[in-house]
Formats: sequence, C-alpha cells, structure tokens
Amino acid sequence: MIGEWFRFLIAAACMVLGLVFMISAVFGVNRFRHALNRMHAAALGDTLGILFVILSLIVMKGFSMDSLKLSIVILFFWIASPVSGHMISRLEAMTDERLGEISVLEKNNGIRVIMEDRDSKIQDLDEEWKKGGNGR
Repeated sequence: MIGEWFRFLIAAACMVLGLVFMISAVFGVNRFRHALNRMHAAALGDTLGILFVILSLIVMKGFSMDSLKLSIVILFFWIASPVSGHMISRLEAMTDERLGEISVLEKNNGIRVIMEDRDSKIQDLDEEWKKGGNGR
C-alpha cells in the first residue's frame, strides 16, 4: 500500500515537472522575437516535457511491456526532435534575409545592431575566388 502511494507521488511529480517544462516552452515561444530563438525554446520544452510526462506514465504503469513501449517512444522523440529542429533551422537560415542582424551589448547596456550585407560579402568572395584566392 505504501509502495503504491510512493509510486503515485513520484509519477505525479514527474507529470507536474513535464507540464511545467511544456508551459514554459509556450511562454518562451511567445516571448522571443526571432524564429531560431523560438525554435530553440520550443524544442527544449517539448523534449524535456515529453520525457517527464512519459516517464510518469512508465512509473504509474510499473515495469512491464507497456513501459518498454513507452521507453521506445521516448527514444524516438529524443532522436527525431533534434533532427527535425536542425532541418527547420537550416531552412530558416537559408531563407531569412534578416539573419545577419547581430545584437551587441555595449558598456552602457545599450544595444548596438550590426547589419551585414550578405550579397556584397558573396560578391567579394566570388571576386577573390576568380583572382585565385582561397575564398576565405
């Protein structure tokens, strides 16, 4: 009887922790301005949230064939989430024209924004390559 209550409390703690991670990911996605920052917040929150929610289900069910299947689901999410996040971030990096914006904090806590012109940089590299340079 005490073991069942102990298992229930551990499962409830894991469930609450997973929900906290998922809710914080929602606020992180809405708080950040750039798409890559939003993706990072969503990926971390979802990965950790799903881990703890499914872990709570494993603890509630006990160690059986069902818990093995849930462990495989965790493994799948932990493999698929970083790969899909990387692919989406590469697409964003290739198509976003404003990605050259870099925020630099100055001494007086002001923010200075530096813009790099990617097209002129590409033309400079092409001209250097035609001259026989290494393109760096």
